[in-house]
Parts: sequence; C-alpha cells; structure tokens
Amino acid sequence: MVWREVLAKAESYLGAKGVPDPSVAAELLAARLLKCGRGTLAAHSGKEAPERCLEAMRRGMARLAKGEPVQYVLGEWDFRTLTLGCDRRALIPRPETEELVTRVLAYLKGLRAQTPFVVDAGTGTGAIILSIAKEYDGDGVFLGTDISEDAIALAKENASRCGLSGRVKFVVADGLDDFDEPECFDAIVSNPPYVERSVCATLDPRIRDFEPRIALDGGESGLDFYERYLADALNLLKPGGAVFFEIGENQGAALERMMSGYGFCGICIEKDYSGRDRYASARLAG
Repeated sequence: MVWREVLAKAESYLGAKGVPDPSVAAELLAARLLKCGRGTLAAHSGKEAPERCLEAMRRGMARLAKGEPVQYVLGEWDFRTLTLGCDRRALIPRPETEELVTRVLAYLKGLRAQTPFVVDAGTGTGAIILSIAKEYDGDGVFLGTDISEDAIALAKENASRCGLSGRVKFVVADGLDDFDEPECFDAIVSNPPYVERSVCATLDPRIRDFEPRIALDGGESGLDFYERYLADALNLLKPGGAVFFEIGENQGAALERMMSGYGFCGICIEKDYSGRDRYASARLAG
C-alpha cells in the first residue's frame, strides 16, 4: 500500500470514529512516522509504506478513535519556535498561550534590569518559560514551578531537548508558596487552572478524560489561582514588576476588579484572535 492509499483509508476510518479534522490527524500521524512536515507529504504519496509504519499508523489511529488528543498520540507539539514533548503529564500547549509569551517579551524588552528574573507558575510542559528564555535577547534568570513532579520531569526533558537546560530551571513547588525573599521577581507569568469546578465535568471528553484535572480546575469560581498569585506578587515582585496571566473568556471583568483591589496599576485586559478576553496584565507601582 502506498502512502496516498494509507492516508485515504486513515481519513475514512478516523472520520467514521468522530475524530475532529480526520484528514489533518491522518497527515500528522504519517508526517511523524516519515519525519517530515505535513507540507512535504506529497513527495511520499506514491511510495510504498513499510509494514512497521502501517502498524504504527494503526496503533495511533486506535488511540485517536478512543478520544485521545492527537498531541499526546504524536508525543510532541510545536509551540512558537520550539518542538516540545507532550504527554498526559501536562496540559497541551495551545496557540492562545503563544501570545502570552509575546506580551512578556515586550515587557522585558523595556526593562532597565540587566538580568531580569522571570518565574512561570504552573509551568506544565515548560512551554511559556522555555519560549521566553529562548527568545529573550539578553541574560536572564528563568524559573518554572509546578506542584506536579511529573510535569516538572516533562518540563526538564523539554529544556534538554531544546538546548535550554543551562538557561531555565524547574522546581516542584505549589505555585509561589515556597518563595519568601521579598522583591525578587521582575515578572510573574502563569496560565493557571481557570475552569470553574462545576464546568470541568462538562468539558470536551478529549480534554476532560485525558488532560490532567489539576491543570484545569480553578476552584468554584475559576479564580482561585489568580487570587493566590496576586497576593504573593505583592511581596515577591520588585517595584514596577509585572504579572501576566492567561484567563478564561468570561473572567476579564473579575480580573480587572481583583487586580485593582490588590493595588496594581496599568491593568490591561486583552482579547485573543477570536475576540475573547484571554490575557490580563498589571504592574506594581514603583
């Protein structure tokens, strides 16, 4: 069987099983096996697919048919300029989060600090802090924390595969609770759990049944982690330091009130490309 036939049969099977975008999923599986991009699959369309590849395609398709996200089946996913290991130890990096990195980098560019200290609370795969460290043009101290030992292990693996082990450090910690040195951070960034607890059970099964609940559940209101991190930031940020959050689409007004209540200034609630509230940032007076 040549690859053109493999892809056609895979698309038909995945479509019948209700897998979203079955042609894309089939192409991603094939590209992974052929170690090429989706855009160059056409060059292989008339070539015979080895039996080992057919078996691997069948295994991947079976996992997809059971609802497992394609990112976990592939075992890796692109985020900005990085290709990261991706599995059930951490939340799947999403395109919206890439823009959170853009905002942090713009802030760091305007800092006078020669060696800014940036912490990513709830780092998961390490996508945010690794991207910041990779793209920041200068020296810096970059740290990711997560309460999950498994997530930290994955983040360390990603640092190694991206050649950033010497630039980014990861520690197991419950958010920012383990830090007691005042005014040590220039920026705190986080994509925390922000789904309301009652909503978690209603999420798409590909999210609810496969991605770690600890990375999704933001408490009864969905705002628990923002409350914690803002309170910690009052002590841990340097004067003029900033916080950057990804937020739920209905949480912009609540975050604005919360940040104002804690005395932050320069509060900014911004939308993603879909026109939904997605980012909240603010500074300490300094």
